[in-house]
Amino acid sequence: MAGSRKFIPLAAAGVASVLALSACGGGGGGGGDEAAEDGGPVSLDMWVFAELHAAYYEQMAEAWNEANPDRPVDLEVTVYPYDDMHNKLQLAANSGSGLPDVVDIEVSKFSNFVTEDGRTPLMDLSEVAAPYQDDIVQARLDLYSRADGIYGLPTHVGAFVAFYNVPLLQAAGIDYTTIETWEDFQAAGTAYNQATGKAFGVASTGVDMVEPLIVAQMGGGYFDDEGNLTVNSPEVVEALELEQGMLEAGAISTIPGGSPDSEEAFGAINNGDYAAIVYPAWYTSRFVDYMPDLSGDIAIAPAPVIEGGEVATIGGGGTGTAVTEASPVKDFAAEWLAFAKLSPEANVAVWEVLGFDPVNMAVWEDEEVTHNPDNKFVQYFQTNLFDVLNEVKGDIGHFESFTSPHLPAVDNMFTTVTFTEIFENGVAPQDALDQAQADLENQIGE
Repeated sequence: MAGSRKFIPLAAAGVASVLALSACGGGGGGGGDEAAEDGGPVSLDMWVFAELHAAYYEQMAEAWNEANPDRPVDLEVTVYPYDDMHNKLQLAANSGSGLPDVVDIEVSKFSNFVTEDGRTPLMDLSEVAAPYQDDIVQARLDLYSRADGIYGLPTHVGAFVAFYNVPLLQAAGIDYTTIETWEDFQAAGTAYNQATGKAFGVASTGVDMVEPLIVAQMGGGYFDDEGNLTVNSPEVVEALELEQGMLEAGAISTIPGGSPDSEEAFGAINNGDYAAIVYPAWYTSRFVDYMPDLSGDIAIAPAPVIEGGEVATIGGGGTGTAVTEASPVKDFAAEWLAFAKLSPEANVAVWEVLGFDPVNMAVWEDEEVTHNPDNKFVQYFQTNLFDVLNEVKGDIGHFESFTSPHLPAVDNMFTTVTFTEIFENGVAPQDALDQAQADLENQIGE
C-alpha cells in the first residue's frame, strides 16, 4: 500500500520549556531495514501538520513504489493540528519514545529540535541530500542545517508575492499593476478602504510572516552578526512602524484567525472581505483548495518593496522534513525522503500537486510544467506564478534570523504578545519591541 492517512484532533499539551534532546527510543515504523532487503514493504510512520502535505507524500509514495517495486514503502501519514503535532513531537523527543519515523517540522519550530552544535533526535541527511544538492537552492537547505549536518529537507522556496482580487480592485478604480513599493501599497489600500469601507491588506497578529520580509528589505534582522538578540533594532522598529502606519491609514486590517492562513480567514477572503494578500508563493494552494469562489479573480504580482531596499523578496515559511535517528528503518526512510523532496520528479510534483515554488529552480524555467493549461493552479489565477518568480528570482534574499536557535522564542513572543499590542492595542512599535527585547532576554538568558 502506498499510503494511508489519519486525522487526529489531539488536545494541546504542555511541554517542558527546555527540550532534552535525545536520540534514544524507538520510531514507529515497522518491518525493519531487513524488509527493504528482502523485497517486502517497509512501513513508515509519518507525522504532518497540513492535510495538503499528506496528499503530496502519499503521491510520492506511489511514485517511489512504481520506480522501486522490489523495495516498496507502506506509508501511514497522521495529520495533526499544527501546535498539537509540534508539542507531541517535543514530548516524544523529551521522553525518547513514541517518535515517528519521518516528520514535518515548521521552520519557526525547527530550532527546538536541533541545537547549534548538532545535538538532536534527528538523523543527519547530508548523505542522501548530496546527489541533489547542486540543483537545490542552498539557502533553503541552510534553514535546516546545523554544525555541518542537514537535519531537514525543504519543501519550497516560498518567495513572497502579492495576490490581488482584480474585480474588487477594478470596481474601486485601482490598478494593481501600479503597485511596486509599500508606499504604493498603502496608497492603494487607503483609496480602496475609503471607496468601499472594506479591508484591503492584512495585519496578522497570529503569525510572523510579512515582518521578516520587510525587515530583510530594510537590511535588518532579529539577531546581529554575532547571534545576539536585536528585536528592537532600528530596522525592526521601522518595519513595524510602517505596518502600523498602514493600519492607521486603512490600508491593512486585522483578520479573523490572526493570519491569512487560517480557516476563519479563508472564509473572509473567499467572501471578498480582503482584496490583497502579501504572502509566500505557497499560498496559491490555499486559494485553490479553500477559496474556490475566487477562481479567475486573483492575480499574482511581485511583493511590494522598500525603495532602494536590500532585496526584493525572501523565502517565507517553510517545512523541514526530518527522519528520527531512533527509527529502526531510518536508512530506508532517509532514502525515500530524499526522493520525495529533492528529486526532479518531486520538484515537479511540488508545483503540480501543491502549487508551491520548487527548490529546484530548473523547474521554474520549464514552461511545459509551469504553463500547462491543464494545471489547476494555472487555471485558477489570472497571471502565472512563475512569470512573477522569474521576474524577481535574481533578487531573492535570505533572512538569516530563520536559522537562530532563539527564533522559536521570538516567534512565540511576537505572535502571542507583541503584534497584538501593536496592531490591536495601538502600542508604539518602539515601546512594544523594547518590552519584547527585555522579556526575551530574560527568557533566553542574554
